[in-house]
Amino acid sequence: MHHDDSRSETVTLRIHRFAPRPQRDRDRARGGSPFARKSSPFGDSGSRSARRARGKQWVQDYQLEVRPDDTLLDCLLTIKREVDPTLAFRYSCGHGMCGSDAVAVNGTPTLLCKAKVRDWIQQLPGATHDDEGFRRTGDVDDDVQPSTQTTPVDAPSDGTIELAPLPGFPVQRDLIADIDSMLEQITRLKPYLIADGALATTVDGKVDVFEYLQKPEQLAQYEMLTTCITCGVCEGACPVYAGGEAFIGPAALINQAQFVNDSRDMATAQRLEAIDSADGIQACQSVRACSRECPVGIDVGEEIWQLIAKVKEREV
Repeated sequence: MHHDDSRSETVTLRIHRFAPRPQRDRDRARGGSPFARKSSPFGDSGSRSARRARGKQWVQDYQLEVRPDDTLLDCLLTIKREVDPTLAFRYSCGHGMCGSDAVAVNGTPTLLCKAKVRDWIQQLPGATHDDEGFRRTGDVDDDVQPSTQTTPVDAPSDGTIELAPLPGFPVQRDLIADIDSMLEQITRLKPYLIADGALATTVDGKVDVFEYLQKPEQLAQYEMLTTCITCGVCEGACPVYAGGEAFIGPAALINQAQFVNDSRDMATAQRLEAIDSADGIQACQSVRACSRECPVGIDVGEEIWQLIAKVKEREV
């Protein structure tokens, strides 16, 4: 069915906002007591709890005229440019390649630039889709299919889309989450190829160049994993990671799965040993929520399960 994407409707964006306390106020609060906590001898200064800022939280509604195929990033840019320049959110490429604009939409982690209005507008009781891709409200006969139940073109839309920062991370400002903890966990596990160059020889047996030799079927074993854009969507969806410091997180495990499955990497044993820990695969509860909204289509839960199987094989 063809949708008329030129027709606009009024949609409410309900945004969870946060303004951190000014630096001088934070300094005054820390220095006012002789019992104020200094640095920890256990090196927890990089923890999520240590970085969590204090400040003002509130929810703010913005009403916009939008089209069904507008992305939520388009909507936020309109608010930023025309309505409220104080609204803060992160984005870069705007095409689902950089992963910088991950937030929670209606409670589900996803990328702003790939989330279209038509797919995320809240459906109210009795609401249906119309031919333009919006959900309408009104009385619905249970015997009639929703696709045939539409309201007049001039009927008002009661659609609301709720936006909040990516779950599981401290908030820096409004929709901007502090993802340093995720990047630190990935760095901790050596996110680079560990290998010796394989010699390539000419027909007469002479050494030509140094290169990594690999067959197409070996490339296929890990190629999908190289598409990970480290957006944090899987981390935000993971109930274990969001619960605190007890889990290294699915993003770091997917990064390691790439190298474990790479025939050129020479550190498989060390990598499996590093993730076989209380805060590694042992903390994973196999809920597989991490797979649901991956913007590049990686089955994160399945890949983690394969890592678990490899660790168990190694222990036998």
